[in-house]
Amino acid sequence: MINKVFLIGRLGKDPVIKHFANDNAIAEATLATDDSYKDKQGNKVEQTDWHNLKFPRSGQAQIVEKYLKKGSLLHVEGKIKTRSYDDKDGNKRYITEVVVENFKMLDGKRDSSSGDNSGGGYAPSKQQPAEDFSSSEAVNDDLPF
Repeated sequence: MINKVFLIGRLGKDPVIKHFANDNAIAEATLATDDSYKDKQGNKVEQTDWHNLKFPRSGQAQIVEKYLKKGSLLHVEGKIKTRSYDDKDGNKRYITEVVVENFKMLDGKRDSSSGDNSGGGYAPSKQQPAEDFSSSEAVNDDLPF
């Protein structure tokens, strides 16, 4: 059995970064994907689906925090996970997320003439191709989220 999803879309709002002890962090975002089809009358119908993204590793969260914003175009690869939590009234709620394993910023890569000497990340630029952010770490299902 395989649990793998590939999506290309745009962020619907600025990502949310959650910082924890020992410089650990995660990022969360929403990704919009579009689809279209023709109905029985031949009219084009466009549909937008929203996907909750979870970037579970600190390195990913740092890149997301520094370079992604509402409207950023992304290719993500991950696994679909459903988790539950209790809301403030004690009701059990469920959320389905894509736990991101790899992602590419399709808007472009950091321009080396930008003056940023940190060397640690990438930002949109139309001058260079997209950069791939992969992780060989296994997802830790015991994370506090």
